[in-house]
Amino acid sequence: MNTSVRFKNLESSEALRTYVSEKLNRLEKYFNGPAEANVVLSIEKFRHSAEINLTGDRLSINGKEETEEMYAAIDMVLDKMEVQIKRSKQKSRTHRSKGKNFATDAAKGTDDSAGQPRVRIHHIEYKPMDVDEAVMQMDLTTDSFLVFTDARTNMVNVLYRQKDGHFGLIQPRS
Repeated sequence: MNTSVRFKNLESSEALRTYVSEKLNRLEKYFNGPAEANVVLSIEKFRHSAEINLTGDRLSINGKEETEEMYAAIDMVLDKMEVQIKRSKQKSRTHRSKGKNFATDAAKGTDDSAGQPRVRIHHIEYKPMDVDEAVMQMDLTTDSFLVFTDARTNMVNVLYRQKDGHFGLIQPRS
């Protein structure tokens, strides 16, 4: 990782420079290609601040922390940046995976615009019942309709829920 460290209101220290470089190396694993880090370490009165701008692999992350000790500020800003990088990588991974799923669906020909509608099939087991039992069954579920065999006529009927909350019944003519 290409790293540049600047000191502001602070004397240049090789110990701080190597500390920052070693800590930045743990972030290098998140980048596939070359990455560049610009680090500014500064002191204003009693506040020690570390500001890092990290760019590479179509990603630009900025972080800044202020504490009473320089090493703590460096650790805190790097922890914050690691979380940002992980979040950003996860976000791009999910966006890419959604695109791949769409591409494989299109390749398989499962697109709705192909002219063939999708049909979901539900297999149910049922026993013959009268209309009152069917109404009680509908009250127990949130389904909009119920297909059942009428116990009296042994014919298939459809009981459906109307918009006003009442029920409708479709019976075949005998």
